[in-house]
Amino acid sequence: MKRIITLTVLNRSGVLNRITGLFTKRNYNIESISVGHTETEGVSRIIFVVNAKEERDVEQLTKQLNKQIDVLKVSDITNQSIIQRELALIRVASPPQTRMEINGIIEPFRASIVDVSKESVVVQATGESSKIEALIELLKPYGIKEIARTGTTAFARGTQASPSTIKTISII
Repeated sequence: MKRIITLTVLNRSGVLNRITGLFTKRNYNIESISVGHTETEGVSRIIFVVNAKEERDVEQLTKQLNKQIDVLKVSDITNQSIIQRELALIRVASPPQTRMEINGIIEPFRASIVDVSKESVVVQATGESSKIEALIELLKPYGIKEIARTGTTAFARGTQASPSTIKTISII
């Protein structure tokens, strides 16, 4: 089961290495890491996507992460209402005669062509990982030359409502 774990950390040398070491010790494979500065100077946010075997393993991991000196906050946001996005750059073989077809494919994904050469185009796409995967599958027949993906970045939505508090309104 995929888990999304966010950390806010002090932006110091070696912090990422120590944190990923904890994942290694617990035998987790990190599917993606996204790291960037936050709104507070000297503080960064790290988002990990990992496959976890059991809930208690994730609880143990978050407790160990919280004990790290440079870690300010740890959250497992997997079961929360979240906003998650990924960026992908996809270089696709594209002689001039196929460019209109590729434009037609990427348009519903709100993707765009950000670079054009004689024999290829670079498509930029953002969205949830499943959207990126679907676009890649549609572009495969044209010949994907190269893909660069950022991995998932995410945080909890502003208002968290439990499923029992959500009401459905029908308009007839």
